[in-house]
Amino acid sequence: MSIFDRFVDSKPVAEDDEIQVQELPVEQIIPNTYQPRHDFNEVQINELAQSIQANGLLQPIIVRQNDEQKYEIIAGERRFRAIQRLNWTSIPAIIREYTNQESAALALIENLQREDLNPIEEARAYAKLEQMEQLQQKDLARKLGKSQSYVANKLRLLKLAPQVQQAISNGQISQRHGRALLNLNLEQQQALLPQIINKKLTVKATEDLVEKTLHPQVKKQTKVRALTSNNSKLSINTLHDSIKLAQKNGAQFTYQEVDTDQEYKMIITVKKEDQHG
Repeated sequence: MSIFDRFVDSKPVAEDDEIQVQELPVEQIIPNTYQPRHDFNEVQINELAQSIQANGLLQPIIVRQNDEQKYEIIAGERRFRAIQRLNWTSIPAIIREYTNQESAALALIENLQREDLNPIEEARAYAKLEQMEQLQQKDLARKLGKSQSYVANKLRLLKLAPQVQQAISNGQISQRHGRALLNLNLEQQQALLPQIINKKLTVKATEDLVEKTLHPQVKKQTKVRALTSNNSKLSINTLHDSIKLAQKNGAQFTYQEVDTDQEYKMIITVKKEDQHG
């Protein structure tokens, strides 16, 4: 059985007769190195601290002892942070033996089951679990109770430019905005990001912007060139008509035409009358 299955299928703490809860010094407890969550909601931590102050800690944290004789959190970092706010010197904990790989996988799974990671944190957790547990995408999805398309869409977010990923993490744009940008290369994504944020573009407007970036409006340019070409022909024809009319009325002159790719020239030569006769 994989560490994934051991965690998911394990019995609640209250139902396991072999588990012993111990009081551990808060100063000897450290966060999990593989914690996927980078942003903790301070308001929620404060609310949790108030709840613990009023009702006590209803569920102990789970830790493992590392090589430095410290206790690394496997599950319960939010509870640990709330306890720190209360300035408690000790915290109820369950000590278990896990390898580094097991510790990392469990930290990821515990956070994924809470379902309050931001989209980028969630995507990174999926990617790490795939690698650690050597799972195919469909198997990972099944174990998490998600559809394969859901997991696939999250993992695709990791192909975005770092700046775009950060914007999603910060809530400046949504993951749907991010998916729209996936059709562009990294430089194009970075170039459009400020415009999307500053103008507060909708997902539809972002999709339209991406489409314009991928397919510039060639048709309009073609029309402009065609119009210019037609105007040139019109001008030349008008000149020819004017020359014919002048010749018909007895005007004496010669003319020469020079037609190149860049321009059309008509040189008209009129001889002056002899003023000394």
